[in-house]
Amino acid sequence: MNDGANIDYRNFKINGIYQYNDAADLMVRAKLPAGVLSVVQAEAICDVSEKYSNGILHLTCRGNVEIHGLRGDTLPQVFRRYNAVGLTTRGACGGAVRSVICATAEGDGFSRIQLLARCLHDHFTGNPHFEGLPKKFKLGIENGYLGARHLCQDLVMVYLGQEDGRDLCDVWVAGGLGRQPQEGFLLAGRVSFERLIPLIEGVVKVYKKNTPAGKRLKYLLADIGEAEFRALLSKETSGAQVCPVSTPLEDALDGASAAGACGWIELAVFAGQLPAAELRRIAGVVQDLGDGFLAISRDQNVLVSLGVGINPEPLKEALRVAGLLKQEETLQCRVCPGSHLCTKGLVPTRDVARQLDAILGDSSRALSWAISGCPNSCSQPQLADFGIIGVRKGSDKKEALYDLYKRSGKGFGKPLREKLNLDELLKTVAEFG
Repeated sequence: MNDGANIDYRNFKINGIYQYNDAADLMVRAKLPAGVLSVVQAEAICDVSEKYSNGILHLTCRGNVEIHGLRGDTLPQVFRRYNAVGLTTRGACGGAVRSVICATAEGDGFSRIQLLARCLHDHFTGNPHFEGLPKKFKLGIENGYLGARHLCQDLVMVYLGQEDGRDLCDVWVAGGLGRQPQEGFLLAGRVSFERLIPLIEGVVKVYKKNTPAGKRLKYLLADIGEAEFRALLSKETSGAQVCPVSTPLEDALDGASAAGACGWIELAVFAGQLPAAELRRIAGVVQDLGDGFLAISRDQNVLVSLGVGINPEPLKEALRVAGLLKQEETLQCRVCPGSHLCTKGLVPTRDVARQLDAILGDSSRALSWAISGCPNSCSQPQLADFGIIGVRKGSDKKEALYDLYKRSGKGFGKPLREKLNLDELLKTVAEFG
């Protein structure tokens, strides 16, 4: 395979490959169900990053791992290494059902949520009936109603727990952030697990058949309205059979084999940027003292699984000794790669995060922050206590500009100040943060 000449990498987006500059540098995104990966998979990602890129990983707020700076002639080696450990990139980019994001470390019930996430991942990944969509289709699973995350995806299942031996969810659809934020609406309440896959399939089919190219589900709802959408969905799901999510074995194990069955140890990662060497060290400790599993959280941190029978204290001590479990409060700030690595990025998100880190006091570090390099809002700034969106790219003739958002109440954050230059932004943050 050559290094990019005469290759249109847009044809590879469905495989999680994205060209982000004129030099044909590539990003490859690993698609992780519920953000969970094994130690062996983590080491494979580190191998690829260190051998074929710059040894730096980007952890996404959808629980995926990106490697930037890859070249076309290395793709055979990259995918051979990934395939050897069961990693997939299929549907991590492009018009497909994307990775299933979920509340990994929030409350009880994650073993059931993880089971559902894996089932959905396996069902939709690489399924030709659910690819070639007008644009991305994002799934999420929430562990109850905490925050506004159930309002911001194409389809979100809010786990309600078990009743009479049945797992139940509320299903919300047609939410989205980006340039035109729209809160999703409740499509169906108290839906049992076995009814979810036919329902999701129906929603995706309605989306695929009725939405113009380049548009998300929220645009279809704005165009045809909820009543027409429900009528189309009823036709698509008429006669659909239930589809079990769990097997008798999984029900008998009752989550005991799941990653995080007894909780997680969270390792802070600043602005989602993690050296592969550090992930390798984490994986080594987990291999020796843990249950062999890690996860990437929605806040771009690394989670160490506490499986059944794992003593957390030796594991925590080993992580402390290795300098991986830090005692000081770390600024919790989600970022997208911004202008550092994205063609759509208007501002250098990580640079702004470092300046925030330098000026914010202890009370502000208890808040959640998010910085998006452009109005596409990939880092979900409207869901943080304070969010920052780059709205104009800087140049020799003009300054970069930012909008500052603040969230209060149950919905999305709202603009607090608009079109601030960097000095104005930092001054305002210092006042309100």
